[in-house]
Amino acid sequence: MPELDAAELKKVGTIQQRDKAYFVLRLRLAGGNTNAQDLQTVAEIARQYGRGEVHLSTRQGIEIPYVPAEKVLAARQALEQAGLQMGACGPRIRVVVACQGQEICKWGIIDTKSIARKLDAEYFGQDTPHKFKFGVTGCPHNCAKASENDIGIMGGIRPEWQPDNCTQCGLCVSVCPTQAIIQDSAQFTLNEEKCIYCSICTSLCPQNSWRRQAEGYLLTIGGTMGKQQRLGDKLTGLLTDLDTVYKLIKKTVEYYRRHGRKRERFGQTIDRLGLAQVREELLDGLYD
Repeated sequence: MPELDAAELKKVGTIQQRDKAYFVLRLRLAGGNTNAQDLQTVAEIARQYGRGEVHLSTRQGIEIPYVPAEKVLAARQALEQAGLQMGACGPRIRVVVACQGQEICKWGIIDTKSIARKLDAEYFGQDTPHKFKFGVTGCPHNCAKASENDIGIMGGIRPEWQPDNCTQCGLCVSVCPTQAIIQDSAQFTLNEEKCIYCSICTSLCPQNSWRRQAEGYLLTIGGTMGKQQRLGDKLTGLLTDLDTVYKLIKKTVEYYRRHGRKRERFGQTIDRLGLAQVREELLDGLYD
């Protein structure tokens, strides 16, 4: 059996366990999506090369533990022949996490699955100063915890008040979770600095006086969990053009590569350089 290089194997999702005689095989699933045939293949390989166990990771991945060192290469070959790809570990871009989005969920505003596939195809496995993660969530319920990722993409709706039929009942003011709606006599205004674009006002207004003005995307940067938790900072207001979102994501990844230090998460880079400076450089020329 050829000698295994644990450090090199880790880069491609083959992680040595506490008992160094065994490895975990981490698979690549963009947005947690798979199919019945692939699940059957995983089960067969887990039985043949491991102990028949499978672990579902916190980032929607599948891991096969207890693969003996002498079976690692054969197990990986079997997975790859079945069309399954290995995951990633270490200082590089990890698999994308995403909720079900508008295809499945009644609250979903954006197509999270297609966004996850595109980000995975373009960025997965690329080297970065430290680990780098994407999270895509369909609406401000934030089920996929986008704000815990280095780049978070969230669907949102910008509401607009129309005085037609408004009875000034004030329900919109009381249900707004961030007190972004202000009532002044018979007028209602929206504070966009406070608005999280959840659109509960448009959903609950009994007179349909709050309406959907635009649907789009919200970006956060610098989120991280682990020993030092940090929620992502708001980068922009609501973006309605998906190509602009992808352009901004590319600039953000490139910025981190240029300015991030070894083993420094992107959020730490932002804290070191200052959010205002980072935001200014990322947004410069965005709409040119």
